[in-house]
Amino acid sequence: MITVFGSTNLDQVGTVSRLPKPGETVSGGTFSMAAGGKGANQALAARRAGAEVRHISAVGNDPFAELALELLRRDGVDLSALRVVDRPTGIAMIFVDGEGENVIAVLPGANGAVSPEDAETHLADAQGGVLLAQQEIPQAATERALELARRQGMTSILNTAPFLDTTAALAPKADILIANETEFALLSGRGLAELDAAMADWAARHGQTVIVTLGKDGARAVTRDGEAIRVEALPVRPVDTVGAGDTFCGYLAAGLDAGLDLEAAMRRAAVAASLACLNPGAQPAIPFTEAVDKALG
Repeated sequence: MITVFGSTNLDQVGTVSRLPKPGETVSGGTFSMAAGGKGANQALAARRAGAEVRHISAVGNDPFAELALELLRRDGVDLSALRVVDRPTGIAMIFVDGEGENVIAVLPGANGAVSPEDAETHLADAQGGVLLAQQEIPQAATERALELARRQGMTSILNTAPFLDTTAALAPKADILIANETEFALLSGRGLAELDAAMADWAARHGQTVIVTLGKDGARAVTRDGEAIRVEALPVRPVDTVGAGDTFCGYLAAGLDAGLDLEAAMRRAAVAASLACLNPGAQPAIPFTEAVDKALG
């Protein structure tokens, strides 16, 4: 069982020929709305990877909530721990350019109501399994969830997106840390040229496994025992990269929950993330396990 403790949003996506600079207006092409939020995205990815998934989150009592939960419900994610609160459902406003790159602004809404008490209610009696967390809900709630996961013998995974001022203090509390190259540079204070050494130092200093995702260059890991792992991404021409990182996290959690070793779980996650770049949107683009199996050959 995978428990995802995190955000649920409705994504509002506009396509533009290029991303605007500050103060600039760029005419766009299309507009769409789709379910999103890093927590919900990762929950759906883990579910499409074949895992049993429970999502602990909050939405508002508004029309956006039903849209935000549509795919989670359809695909069978357990939403029994979801709260409906008197705030608007979280919104992510996304612009995607002709090369598939994006900029995102997140308005947290109901996600800001997720609390340490939610972690106590739903994790205090958990036994084993995987906890997957991100940073789009209050850090105090995520911190308590990670503490409870350790106490209850769960494998805890923290995705450092979006990177916050408090990320460095929270990061060591997880068993496995997942960051992209920009986030890990902020976390370690060292650039891409020193990536391997920085990852090894971090893993040794904090006694945790660290994974850095590198987009088209795949992903690297260093375990708490010092083992270095590299996996390749699929060579694709991206349409939209917005859900790739969340797809990686969800598929990685599902692979580990299914008993795969870290390298095999990472390889599967990297292929799934590549496939997620081939279609627009976050949740709609997350591949099902059959497509990943086919791509892996």
